[in-house]
This record gives sequence, C-alpha cells and structure tokens, in this order.
Amino acid sequence: MRIILFIVFILFILTSFAQSPEKLVRKGNQLYDEKKYNDAQISYQKSLSQKPDYTKGIFNLGDAFYQQKNYPEAEKYFQKLSAQNDLDKETKAKAYHNLGNSLLQQNKYQESIDAYKNALKNMPNDQNTEYNLAYAMKKMIQQKKQQQQNKNQDKQDKNQKDQKNQQQKQDQKKDQQKKDQQKRNQPQQNKEQQPQNKEPQISKKDAERMLDALKNDEQQTKEKLNRQQVQRSKVHFEKDW
Repeated sequence: MRIILFIVFILFILTSFAQSPEKLVRKGNQLYDEKKYNDAQISYQKSLSQKPDYTKGIFNLGDAFYQQKNYPEAEKYFQKLSAQNDLDKETKAKAYHNLGNSLLQQNKYQESIDAYKNALKNMPNDQNTEYNLAYAMKKMIQQKKQQQQNKNQDKQDKNQKDQKNQQQKQDQKKDQQKKDQQKRNQPQQNKEQQPQNKEPQISKKDAERMLDALKNDEQQTKEKLNRQQVQRSKVHFEKDW
C-alpha cells in the first residue's frame, strides 16, 4: 500500500513539473523554432494560464502572434510587457522594440515612433531600433504626403463636380430660354404663314378705267332694256283681239 502511494506521489510531482510554466515555454520555443507558430502560441498561453505575469511567456506569446501576422494581438502583449515596472532595461527595450514593430505593421507610424524612442531610452544606440525608427519616420512623412495629395485630389474632384453641375444648370437654363423663345415666336410665324385675305392694290388709273367700263356696261344694259320694252309694247299692240 505504501508503495502504491509513493508511486502516485512521484507521478504527481512529475506531472506538475511537466506542466510548469517554464516547461511549457521551453516546449513553445521548440515549436517556434520549427515555425509551428500556432502550436507555440498554445503552449505559451498554457504557461500564462498558470503564471499570468510570466515575462518570458508574455514576450514569446507576442512573438508567436507577430509571426502569424496577428499584429493587434502581438501589440497587446508587448504593450502589457512594456508597462511592467520591474523589468530590466534590456528586456523593456526589447519589449518596446517589438511593440514598435507591431504598430509599424499596422501603419500606426506615430505610435511606432514613440515605441522606438522608448526602446532607445532603455538601450541607447541600438542600431536595429535606430534603423526602424528612421524607417517609421520616413513612412509617416510619406503617409502625410499621401493624405495631403488625397485631400487635394478630393477637393479638385469636388470643384470639378461643382463646375460640371453648374455648367449643366446653365445649359438647362439656356435650353429652356430657347424653348420659351420658340413658343413666343410660334404665333407670329403661324400668322405669317396664313394666306393673306387683303384685296389686291390697284392704281388710280386702273380704277378709273374699271369705273368707266362699269358705266358703259350699265348704259348699254339700260338701252337694251328700253329696246326690249318697246318691242314688247309693239308686239302687244299688234295682237289680234
């Protein structure tokens, strides 16, 4: 019975040692070196479940997320680590350096610059950090320049659009004025196209000739009627009663 209890105790000790944060971190490091970053991440997370403030676990977990291009999660763990007050300067500088890298990958250039500067405060003259700082500053300048160009382009596009709309309004106004003018001119045109009922104009001389002709016709008509009356009378008197 005592032997069995002793064996159980030994197994318990071995199991506890096998699952220690240090052991899990070492296992994670092995997986990390094999580029099995997701498996390494799980191992580091297990170590932190037992020891949440374990510096190596936090740092390496941030690295595992970074290698998987999960930059927001990497930023979170490097930010957490850099905020610890009991870190030595070298570890704090590395935490800030990797924080700067995570921010840089997200195009957060100003924040990455601040992180690199904090890294240099703890480890001055670090060439890698100096290089990354210069690169981040260059990218920020390019970003601001591009933003200004986009702003100018948007303004130019807006002005062109406003000018186009204004021109369209002017063209529409001109078209409407043209239509209105055509409507106003239409009655006059119709009037001009209607047949004229005016009497033809004649000269005074022609009028006199026409009048004389009418008088002659009238005189001839009267004479003819008189002759007809005389003849009828003559016929009347010669009738045999």
